[in-house]
Amino acid sequence: MQDACPSLDVTRLKSGPLGGDQQIGAMIATGEVAMLIFFIDPLSALPHDVDVKALTRLATVYDIPMALNRATAERLVDFHQ
Repeated sequence: MQDACPSLDVTRLKSGPLGGDQQIGAMIATGEVAMLIFFIDPLSALPHDVDVKALTRLATVYDIPMALNRATAERLVDFHQ
């Protein structure tokens, strides 16, 4: 994504099992996140389903635009530019 849109400020975090989802949640709660693009594999067994639901809940509570698929992500990025 950063190569396609170099003007975006992208922060890379740890993998979910290593705490990345919790890092994102903390950034949402402290107002450091303007939008959230979070891709998941919909065909996997969703071992981190609870973590994704927690991020969805935080994004909703703090009114953060969130995309979970490419089509919505493209709209958010277009809107942000």
